[in-house]
Amino acid sequence: MKAIVFDKELKLDKNYPKPVPQKGEALIRVTLAGICNTDYEITKGYMGYVGVLGHEFVGVVEEVNDSDKSLVGKRVVAEISYGCNNPECEWCAKKNYRHCPERHTLGIWRKDGCFAEYMTMPTNVLFEVPANVPDEQAVFVEPLAAACEITEQLHIEPTAKVLVLGDGKLGLTTALTLHAQNFDVLLVGKHQNKLDIAKAQGVKTQLLNTFTPEKIYDVVVEATGTASGFETSMALTKPRGVLVLKSTVATGKELNLAPIVIDEITVLGSRCGQFAPALRLLKNNRIDFKPFISGIYSIDNAIEAFEANKAKDSIKILIKM
Repeated sequence: MKAIVFDKELKLDKNYPKPVPQKGEALIRVTLAGICNTDYEITKGYMGYVGVLGHEFVGVVEEVNDSDKSLVGKRVVAEISYGCNNPECEWCAKKNYRHCPERHTLGIWRKDGCFAEYMTMPTNVLFEVPANVPDEQAVFVEPLAAACEITEQLHIEPTAKVLVLGDGKLGLTTALTLHAQNFDVLLVGKHQNKLDIAKAQGVKTQLLNTFTPEKIYDVVVEATGTASGFETSMALTKPRGVLVLKSTVATGKELNLAPIVIDEITVLGSRCGQFAPALRLLKNNRIDFKPFISGIYSIDNAIEAFEANKAKDSIKILIKM
């Protein structure tokens, strides 16, 4: 099968072994996948990962290695991590597989990803896609779930002032999600065309070069994908406020953390999220991701797709299998 593999360099392998589902796993024919900034960071050394890239996808189950075959023929998405399922594992008992010490993470850690014609995943992390949600929306479930994770981790007061810094796909998704959850959100970024996408769906926006930094925000979400974004976010978080870190950046930049202590700021790392609430938002048409799509490439043009993903005006590049 065809697969996009990273091993010191990014390449399209046209003869990669087709995976075989193990007990409790499903074989999935991938239809559409999305390139994430984490995929790009991996090509720069993040996590030291080698293998098939990709963790955002929608596909069709073709085979299940289990007695329950109910998912066969269904469109599905998958939470990106699965655990050991040991009865003594506290994380697996809570179905919070992303923190299991023995976890596998799709396309990131110990598990080949979705940038391939076929992939396998355990059935317990698969979710059927509602019939009214097209592939071009369903492929965004993983980043949408990651945005929903913020309110799973943090209780935000209804009167709180929330700022999202960064207007890339991560920042846009986070701002739209928090807005859909009825919070008072301001999105600040560098690109008017990207801010307009959020503005069209009711989010307040402002260009960074016209924005006056003030330490008045109860919650600041850092989603710039840069080390400097962390420092800027600290300068916007009010004393005893919460700074939510969404970016994963491979960098060795030194940071001055003194303001965190001086202003007693809570720093909250926030990564993956549960898919069920994200799918509900899509099913209920609370967020429209179509304006995010900057291009759809075939798997044969995957290297070109990764190059397109680097463009400043690019938001989300999809790969069609």
